[in-house]
Amino acid sequence: MTVATQPSSLTTEVDPSAALSVRNLWKIFGAGSDKIIGTPDADLSRADLKEKTGCVMGVKDVSFDVAPGEVFVVMGLSGSGKSTLVRLLTRLIEPTAGSVLLNGQDITSASEANLREMRRKQVSMVFQHFGLLPHRQVIDNVAYGLEIRGMGKKERRAKAQEIVDLVGLTGYERSYPDQLSGGMQQRVGLARALAGDPAMLMFDEPFSALDPLIRRDMQNEVIRLHRELGKTMVFITHDLAEALKLGDRILIMRDGEIVQIGRPDVIVGAPADDYVREFVSDVPKSHVLTLRWVMRPPKADEGVGGPTLQADQVVREAARAVLEAQGPVRVFDGDELVGVVDDEDILRVVVAEEGQH
Repeated sequence: MTVATQPSSLTTEVDPSAALSVRNLWKIFGAGSDKIIGTPDADLSRADLKEKTGCVMGVKDVSFDVAPGEVFVVMGLSGSGKSTLVRLLTRLIEPTAGSVLLNGQDITSASEANLREMRRKQVSMVFQHFGLLPHRQVIDNVAYGLEIRGMGKKERRAKAQEIVDLVGLTGYERSYPDQLSGGMQQRVGLARALAGDPAMLMFDEPFSALDPLIRRDMQNEVIRLHRELGKTMVFITHDLAEALKLGDRILIMRDGEIVQIGRPDVIVGAPADDYVREFVSDVPKSHVLTLRWVMRPPKADEGVGGPTLQADQVVREAARAVLEAQGPVRVFDGDELVGVVDDEDILRVVVAEEGQH
């Protein structure tokens, strides 16, 4: 199926270096949905659109790029369109309009054979429901994708063992899924996704059913694996704390539309509207904001001879050095002096935080 790209006010320029380029992507559920785009009905609220046409707006004119090696988090409440979006990215559901380019290849116009090849080799998905094969041991669950590719048993077992060791499942190779905890089962799901060495991993709320402590361990596991493997990751979540912890950048959705895209410190420090402001109101700002947000322009020779810090250092991590310094601390962006910060600048953030609670 070839999907028509509709005109939009958003840029259609594609970044050739992007691992993933999404342009003017729409998904409208219901009969006659393809007739809505480009008409006044497309601007109706979800409720009004449904009442007038019977159609439901899933994703509305979404465009963004994901850089190679980036952890890109899509966040929103239930019904915001985030899970619909991730399914559109691999054409598990068909878009109404728009384009999705994965490493330069337009998957919205790909043949079924090319699409299967892309899903098999270029991108792997990790879902909330693990989908493990109950009658297969861990090692064979991990190797399943390699088996489908036709890899020999000895070779795929060796590869699967490497990945089992990588995700902390050593010693559980011969266990069956029902012998494992939820967190361990999710590690098997993660290992299976990694076994085929995909260029990109997509996570659809993979940890939302896990207990808080196990969830935190799995978040740390994703951070560690990203540090070691450098994979491009698209991560869907409804949890702001999870988004802030994992994301290099965060896309916030509401009613199928993008509300804001930015680094965690930008989302918290400069929310785009009241919706985002309300979302981040309880976030401890010292845990997210960097020194860029609290520094001031330096006066002549201010802080010379004292300690120095980098502008992208998080306020909480920099606090001790600043509070122990005899005077203002100079802040650099690489080799360039960009500001100074002192006790008052740090305490202003911390005291404001205390006032929140």
